[in-house]
Amino acid sequence: MTTETTPPTLESVHWVEGPWSLATSRRFWEGFSPSALAVSEVSDEIRAVFLSDTDWHRVEATIVQEGDSARIRVTGAGDLTAATSQVRRFLSIDIDGRGWRDVADRDPVIADAQRRLPGFRPCGFYSPYEAAAWSVLSQRIQMRQAAAIKQRLTDEHGEGGAFPAPAVIRGLELDLPGRKNEYLHAVAEAALDGVLSGERLRGLAPETALDEVQGVLGLGPFAAELVVIRGANSPDVLPRNEKRLTAEIEEQYGVARSVAEITDQWRPYRSWAAVHLRALREERTGEIERSRPVRSR
Repeated sequence: MTTETTPPTLESVHWVEGPWSLATSRRFWEGFSPSALAVSEVSDEIRAVFLSDTDWHRVEATIVQEGDSARIRVTGAGDLTAATSQVRRFLSIDIDGRGWRDVADRDPVIADAQRRLPGFRPCGFYSPYEAAAWSVLSQRIQMRQAAAIKQRLTDEHGEGGAFPAPAVIRGLELDLPGRKNEYLHAVAEAALDGVLSGERLRGLAPETALDEVQGVLGLGPFAAELVVIRGANSPDVLPRNEKRLTAEIEEQYGVARSVAEITDQWRPYRSWAAVHLRALREERTGEIERSRPVRSR
């Protein structure tokens, strides 16, 4: 006879510096198919199932907003303190956002974006590893197709809704087009070597972080920006290979000033400003295909 043990749980409350709205962030994340967010039926919380990028254990997390604080409850077998830090990182609530309003004072376009997305903070992939894997899967195919492949990998080789661990991916020989299988193996190796650690990439200068990610086989400049900006959630990295962002800047600001001059006003939140503009452009144009959110049972 075997006895099931309840995995450990850690619950903590964290003050969020600057504006933050869980509801606005949830609204955006529900439509962000690459992250495969397990959206809770409870409207005032976010639930997530992911791999800790420190020990690759499966973690379940519940996040609730309490005024200017976030209550985070994590359950799993690994380092739950590190997992809590990862939650704060992929929700961008570990960033001091008190200066974000100053960007609005300098830039009326960003002021309008902040009004339309009150308290929004960029939230993306659970880890740079998952962002890198998505970059490989989505190369040269439609987002909906890539999302289906990612979901199949999760269902067949993951653990309880979490994307497969790097050691698992490294051992798979998948029937994927082109060199995707080889590139996924390289991503897995980089994750196991610590190259794709969210904490590590956040601690590097942006240019260094981008260069190191591009050192992983199969990850070019566009992928590196996705990994650093949407995987490590670095707050002040300007995407230079995102055509839709460039188009939106030209549409909102005209061409009288250079992109460098315009975006210099966004420091030290260039990533935040870029994601705000991209989110609003997507709402307006529907340029990117989206799949239905994965709902928790």
